[in-house]
Amino acid sequence: MLDTNDGQTAGRLPVQTITGPQTLLFAAATGIIVTNLFAPQTLVGLIGPSLGAGAASVGLVAMVTLLGYAAGLFFLVPMADLAENRTLILRMLVAAALAAGVAALAPTIASLLIVLFVLGAACSAIQILVPIAASMAPAGEAGRVIGDVMSGLMIGILLARPLASLVADTWGWRAFYGLSAAALTLLAIVLAFTLPRRRPVAKSSYGKLIASLFHLLREEPVLRRRALTAALVMAAFSLFWTAVALRLAQPPFGLGQRGIALFALVGAGGAVVTPLFGRAGDHGWTRSATIFCHLVLIGALALAAWAGSFLSATSWTPLVLMGISAVLLDIGVTGDQTLGRRAINLLRPEARGRLNGLFVGIFFIGGAIGSLLAGVAWARAGWPAVCAIGGAFGLVALLVDWIGGPE
Repeated sequence: MLDTNDGQTAGRLPVQTITGPQTLLFAAATGIIVTNLFAPQTLVGLIGPSLGAGAASVGLVAMVTLLGYAAGLFFLVPMADLAENRTLILRMLVAAALAAGVAALAPTIASLLIVLFVLGAACSAIQILVPIAASMAPAGEAGRVIGDVMSGLMIGILLARPLASLVADTWGWRAFYGLSAAALTLLAIVLAFTLPRRRPVAKSSYGKLIASLFHLLREEPVLRRRALTAALVMAAFSLFWTAVALRLAQPPFGLGQRGIALFALVGAGGAVVTPLFGRAGDHGWTRSATIFCHLVLIGALALAAWAGSFLSATSWTPLVLMGISAVLLDIGVTGDQTLGRRAINLLRPEARGRLNGLFVGIFFIGGAIGSLLAGVAWARAGWPAVCAIGGAFGLVALLVDWIGGPE
């Protein structure tokens, strides 16, 4: 076990209460960083021909950034419980900016894959920013702060694809990484002057810190349950957003690349209600709000299946229904993740970095499974199968709610 008593309580830096502008800065920072994780999914069609890469290599472009992110979650984020947090975040942002800059100039597919892995790992700084925000929240308001910061994160996730599409369509795919490098550099400068110092109370070696991940997962049932439901809803989220572009390109929608990018903007509207779920957790409504999220997710996928059943239409009805389903889906997913983050950030203040790394790492595994199943389901049985599998994930999440009981 880690020694959480450093014998310097009196000398520890006082906790600064987070302000409204600081909350907005945290939300903006997470949104800016996270765009790098999902943008490659929409850039692969342009990257391949420009670098003379085959289909197999191009497929790795969309995956390698997420693999790097997962590596960062398990091997870099835990260091937030060992090293001073502001310094750690700034170093990771500088590494991310350098990696994005090199990506904009990468001459071969092999060099691009290497720097995108580094970029993904450095972007795991997101999961150090969120615990810092939680630690600065006034008593009884952690859920509100986490919800506000999460709204920026989810907006960044939802805007990443359309933003990358529009930039690449205008200036080429390299321009996206050039702009990202500039944005990350500017963000690092702003945070250097505004981010408070946060020294963790844990005192141990890095090896023991990583080994403690297994013990935390074994000893914290709330972490296991919240990570599992987050993985299930993230699987449904990835399933939907991976396959919906294929469905929207077909009749009766017939949308092109720009139309699909604009559709993705509609889904971002679901992130607006994220802070409400954080406040619900602060009022003690965590379980009922979680069940509501899972019911909304199931309903959203049922509505999406209905909207996708139209083969021809003389009105906007199918597209409107599909847009509503996207918003409802994102409400369900962001609500579950906000409530989950609040719950795990209240478990062990001295282990927030490791808890967040485990939580996000596990639900990213769910997202990867959803993306994998989307291709299989679409090829085998089309849109109805995609929606049915997504709904099944929601039903399993409800079962976990019932078995787990109150937290």
